[in-house]
Amino acid sequence: MNFSNEFILFRQTAESLRRIGARGGRAYGRNRRARQKLALSAAQPVLPCVPPTAESTAQAIRVLDATFPWLRGAERRCDARR
Repeated sequence: MNFSNEFILFRQTAESLRRIGARGGRAYGRNRRARQKLALSAAQPVLPCVPPTAESTAQAIRVLDATFPWLRGAERRCDARR
């Protein structure tokens, strides 16, 4: 026998249906506040943001050329006429 929500709401007065809905709303709100409180308490402490050291484009190209010598000069565009 498969019972669905239809049987819960069958032969109920308007007032009892209102109470059923109000209970669900309160439970939803209570559970949502509990989830928010849990999420805030479990949040990681905020660490100060340390900016990365700025590397110039030329420095990055030199590092890449040293690491991958077969790509040396790849940053220069090819002449379309050649």
